[in-house]
Amino acid sequence: MKLINFVLNVIWLVFCGLWMSLAYVVAGIICAILIITIPWAIASFRIALYVLWPFGRATRVRDDAGAASCAGNVIWLIFAGWWLAIGHIATSIALAVTIVGIPFAWANLKMIPVSLMPLGREIVSTEDRFAGW
Repeated sequence: MKLINFVLNVIWLVFCGLWMSLAYVVAGIICAILIITIPWAIASFRIALYVLWPFGRATRVRDDAGAASCAGNVIWLIFAGWWLAIGHIATSIALAVTIVGIPFAWANLKMIPVSLMPLGREIVSTEDRFAGW
């Protein structure tokens, strides 16, 4: 399974992972420059690494996420989240044009929830995804 994840990640990196990861890095740099938005910068950099190499990993909602994460997600959604979600939609449309790219387009669409609301989520290995449940 690790070999399959590696091959999928390499293909992903070439066709959309690098571009989408750079979008998250830019959002993170802007958030870091504004200083008060450093928590969003940290979340953006974390998701940039996830978007760069996603196969074999998944996201799940943290049990300790509370009202602060919810409020932070609303602010993120207004200023950066919907732009990144549009990027995921655009790259998934470009990938879906080809037969080979359809599974990658679907994987790209699955990343939209984390791009819209990154706070209160954690990135885990697919083997550990249900370990805390």
